[in-house]
Amino acid sequence: MSATELAPAEGATVPSDMAVLGIETSCDETAAAVVVGGSRVLSSVVSSQVDVHARYGGVVPEIASRAHVDLLTPVVAEALVESGVADREVGAVAATYGPGLVGALLVGVATAKALALVWDVPFVAVNHLEAHLHAALLDDPDVELPVVVLLVSGGHTLLVAMDAPGSYEVLGGTLDDAAGEAFDKVARFLGLGYPGGPAIDVAARRGDPTAVPLPRAMLDDGLELSFSGLKTAVINHCRRHPEVTTDDVAASFQAAVVDVLEAKALRAAAQVGARGICLGGGVAANSQLRSQITAAGGRAGLRVSLPSPAMCTDNAAMVAAAGWHRLRTVGPSPLDTGAVPGLGL
Repeated sequence: MSATELAPAEGATVPSDMAVLGIETSCDETAAAVVVGGSRVLSSVVSSQVDVHARYGGVVPEIASRAHVDLLTPVVAEALVESGVADREVGAVAATYGPGLVGALLVGVATAKALALVWDVPFVAVNHLEAHLHAALLDDPDVELPVVVLLVSGGHTLLVAMDAPGSYEVLGGTLDDAAGEAFDKVARFLGLGYPGGPAIDVAARRGDPTAVPLPRAMLDDGLELSFSGLKTAVINHCRRHPEVTTDDVAASFQAAVVDVLEAKALRAAAQVGARGICLGGGVAANSQLRSQITAAGGRAGLRVSLPSPAMCTDNAAMVAAAGWHRLRTVGPSPLDTGAVPGLGL
């Protein structure tokens, strides 16, 4: 069975108190976590490589892979010690197998398979995007489904209808740049450094969001999104108006992105009759997005669930949670499962 043929299969009988070790190495975060029953986080350890890659202005795949090799074993050990769960008490090992950087993914997948074999427990291959759908549920387990999940990260921007764990439908997504990618590119152009999202968030608090007239692409058109033109508009405006302040540009750019994300999320929720909206992905940590979509959701009578900042970034707790649900509904993954860097949801 190939890595892209993981479902459907016969689900396994999974105890509600099973402890799952999750491993995440899709990009530049080396993470491990232990989660019980798909919802109770006993430990979540993340070793970030941001400082290593910052000097290059972005993630260098080969450096990321080598760092995972060095960091993963101590990170897993720390997660187990912190959780208080002994090796023999781990019921399954879950790891991200895509999408992401192929070398980085292989480190996590190979480690997870080795541990599963040594401990004689199931191995579960987890889609990184599916894992992000569980992030808000870990912090807000009482969410009433169905919900619309707005997944916004450096590599993806998606609107997903989630009826139950493992049951979801992609409603729309970006046609070009992901929102996080646009943040990074604009931050680089403005000289704000890497990673761009947090840098723009900080600068925007000092700026005027109405100072620069920027487009809201496809604001009234369906559930697809586009941010490439917005990035170009920022660059063109700055070249025509060199006197404009960096803070005003950052605030105006951020407002344009958030306005579109808010409008699309509300439209998606209305379209599928969702009871609420959940955020996921690195951009879900953006302060304006969190406050604006919470207020808009409240006005629309929707419950808005926000993951904690720790759950917004790549982490293994969401991988372990998704792994528990996947093991219950689909069953173990074959041990010949490989890394799939271009995996879709």
